[in-house]
Amino acid sequence: MNRIITIARNTFTESVRDKVLYVLLFFALSTILGSKVLGWISIGQSIKIIKDISLAAMSVFGALIAIFVGATLVYKEIDKKTLYTILAQPMKRHEFIVGKYLGLMSLLAVSLFIMAAGSTLYLKISGANLGVIWIQAIVLIYMKLLLITAFAILLSSLVSPILGAIIVFSFYVGGHATDVFRDLPPQFKDTLSKQVLEILYYVVPNLNLFNIQSEAANMVPVTWSYVCYTFCYSLSWTVLLLILACLAFERRDV
Repeated sequence: MNRIITIARNTFTESVRDKVLYVLLFFALSTILGSKVLGWISIGQSIKIIKDISLAAMSVFGALIAIFVGATLVYKEIDKKTLYTILAQPMKRHEFIVGKYLGLMSLLAVSLFIMAAGSTLYLKISGANLGVIWIQAIVLIYMKLLLITAFAILLSSLVSPILGAIIVFSFYVGGHATDVFRDLPPQFKDTLSKQVLEILYYVVPNLNLFNIQSEAANMVPVTWSYVCYTFCYSLSWTVLLLILACLAFERRDV
């Protein structure tokens, strides 16, 4: 366990120094602060729009951090030749992967906290009423980011960083379009495309489950049972993806 914690701590420290992280955080906070402009366009809807854009910014930029940082985690160690030194120690390969994942989890937690704190303060200054639903929305965004991070770690163990980032981003977009795969127009009936898309519906995680932006913006209550269900859904997929990442790294010739 101490070896995993050491890897996690080093991963967090190295990731904090990554300039991409600060660029993405800057754009995230800029998007949140700039949401007021769109609020002026919609008379009487400014608070709702700020809430909606703020949560969307946390989700999108949080995912970008997971993608760009996560897709390079293993590759960086190989490129810098530090992986050979690490694996020469009494450390198992799955401990290395789990440690990397926990380090990136910590980085995402800090990043999301910064974005959430900035948007919460901004909304409070604007006179918004947030409520429990606001906290629930942020928690579900974090659950979604943990799932995406696990997939990014898996890809970093298999392919190059650029290809991995493209695949994970496609995974992020596709995960939000799973309802489209199921609710196809009549023209797709009895076609090969319909069969393929229906398979994708069950294979690709449904990331829409984590989106309660509309409810948070309109102060519509969401039960904690739904939050717990979504947490278990995220946990199941995350564990599966991490197991696959560990198996892939075990087989990798480094």
